[in-house]
Amino acid sequence: MILQQYPHLEGQIGDILQDPERLLFIFDGLDESIHQMDFRSSKLSNPKQRTRFDEIAVSLVRQSLLKGCSVLMTSRPTRLTSVDNVFQRIVEIMGFLHEDRRIFFNNFFGNEEWSEKAFHYVQENDTLYTFCYIPAYCWIICTVLSMCFRAQPTITDQLMTSLPKTVTQLFVTFVSNILANHSQNTDGAHTARELLTSMGWMAEHGVMNHMIVFDERHLESFIVRNDKHLFSSFLMESGQPPDVDYTFLHLTLQEFFAALVHFIDYNADKIQKTLDGAESYEDGRAEIFLRFLCGLSDSSTRSMLKFHVGELSAQAARHVITWIQKKIPEQRPDTSIRGNRDLLNVFYYLHESRNKALVSQCIGSNNIDFSGVPLSPVDCSVLSFILQSCKELEVNLRSCRIPSEGLRKLIPALHNIKSLRLSINHLTDSSCPHLASGIRNNPTLRTLDLSMNNLEGPHFRDLMAALTTSRIEELQLDTTHLTDSSCPHLASGIRNNPTLRTLDLSVNNLEGPHFRDLMAALTTSQIEELQLDQNHLTDSSCPHLASGIRNNPTLRTLDLSMNNLEGPHFGDVMAALTTSRIEELQLDNNHLTDSSCPHLASGIRNNPTLRTLNLSGNNLEGPHFRDLMAALTTSQIEELQFYNNHLTDSSCPHLASGIRNNLTLRTLDLSGNNLGGPHFSDLMAALTTSRIEDLQLS
Repeated sequence: MILQQYPHLEGQIGDILQDPERLLFIFDGLDESIHQMDFRSSKLSNPKQRTRFDEIAVSLVRQSLLKGCSVLMTSRPTRLTSVDNVFQRIVEIMGFLHEDRRIFFNNFFGNEEWSEKAFHYVQENDTLYTFCYIPAYCWIICTVLSMCFRAQPTITDQLMTSLPKTVTQLFVTFVSNILANHSQNTDGAHTARELLTSMGWMAEHGVMNHMIVFDERHLESFIVRNDKHLFSSFLMESGQPPDVDYTFLHLTLQEFFAALVHFIDYNADKIQKTLDGAESYEDGRAEIFLRFLCGLSDSSTRSMLKFHVGELSAQAARHVITWIQKKIPEQRPDTSIRGNRDLLNVFYYLHESRNKALVSQCIGSNNIDFSGVPLSPVDCSVLSFILQSCKELEVNLRSCRIPSEGLRKLIPALHNIKSLRLSINHLTDSSCPHLASGIRNNPTLRTLDLSMNNLEGPHFRDLMAALTTSRIEELQLDTTHLTDSSCPHLASGIRNNPTLRTLDLSVNNLEGPHFRDLMAALTTSQIEELQLDQNHLTDSSCPHLASGIRNNPTLRTLDLSMNNLEGPHFGDVMAALTTSRIEELQLDNNHLTDSSCPHLASGIRNNPTLRTLNLSGNNLEGPHFRDLMAALTTSQIEELQFYNNHLTDSSCPHLASGIRNNLTLRTLDLSGNNLGGPHFSDLMAALTTSRIEDLQLS
């Protein structure tokens, strides 16, 4: 294999192979290989044994051949599904970042006005701008725009609106401009149509058979005329006669011609056979080709080529649209479409088609769940188009590793979404301005889940300012690293907020002097459920908590579990509880002791609203426990949890007095205690006169 590429090494090959650790093999373009490589098994160990290329490459990677050598492979991501556990390291090439793209445009155009206009246009077009991360696409985009600018040197609004908006339109414009420059003679359209037909069938054969290098036999077989002018605009020659090879300028151009030929030379059986074959390939070889097929189903996109190649088939377009419709799995109304890479590919097809009515028809009222599927900026741009073509969907993008640029692409779609889950996405404070622009004056979004990100920072205030103009009813901010310094911003977000009903601030660190601001704002909000569990709150926060719930007419559920509220000020919270409308109070794991029982008793005694009280994970055993049980008899509590409270047999008479003839209590959890002893019978005797339906004694 080495000598085929480097014949001059024949005399040294033995020495070269003797020290494998000094060897690096580079295989560029795994996705373009005609071989199906199975990386799970390797058989070769003898470097002199003649065999197929794929077996040699796999054995080098698996180290059964030339153990210690290094192997570097490049590939489109679609081909990498089978190599995850084979290579020691997989690197994603990020391509051009924002500043790199700008520099490329400046260097390409050399004309400040053109480069500025071109870059601004591409930046406004999510799809084209995102594809600019690929240097080859950046070159094609600049080439197309420069062709457009040269054709009409004065840059007008009409020119800007006629520029390409999708990748298919980009390649249509690219090919149209080349045809315009090379088809000056009267039968130019006929010549171009002939060449694109023969070249297209050769391109399609190559795409379906993983072939990017062609020779004279292929040109003869597909009757491709080597017209030096037009031919050389699309195909490159290499080598010397008689061993001349031909490749398309770029693999993507080959994929475009492979799709275009079905619209030039439509045959129902051929296109169906191609679609069936394309779907059967698991290595992703036909993915871009299928996107072009769908892009060409748009009549306005096809019309750009009409002048150069004549009419393109509307029947082919209908054939492709019918095929897309069958790709979306059948769902019951109002259920979630479970997302994966295959579904994302279908979204790419819909995006290229620009057919919003088709998108709406395919997605309908189904919700979309892509949780756990990594989404790149390009994926987000495509998803944004899909969501903007639908109405009031619920979208789950939990743990999708959405980068900042990807989040920016999704923002316009927020006005079409009813519920959005973005938890576990490594979002930071710098994401807040983007999120703010998405929820500001948004009439549709009702639920926003931002939990398990890291939103603490100066821009968090932007998000909270926008919250006041939104219609959000449920906001999840648990585990977002918020501290006491975020409390003033939180306060401004909920103060006089007319729509917010549920706010989850669990697992943050809000203890501090500014916590009072949040509690003061709570009294003017419409919040019905507030979760503050695991916030490092201590007894010194109790006066602020008390001011937040005292005479609060809306709050129904308050979760204060897993804090440390034991202390002299705990009584303030319990006193305020009697004037609140709270129905559910979670106080589990708060280090409460027997000395808190009189305060608890005052909070529930004759309390007309409290229905659920969770006191699990505390240490309430002691003489004052009787006060709490005496107050229970006059409360309206229906569910009481004492799980893991160090209660012993001596607490049983007090428990008995609390449940005896109690008309409201339905659920009592006494698990994880130590109630065995002579007084346990008192509890059981009282049970017979209670209304308890569910008793936990595990």
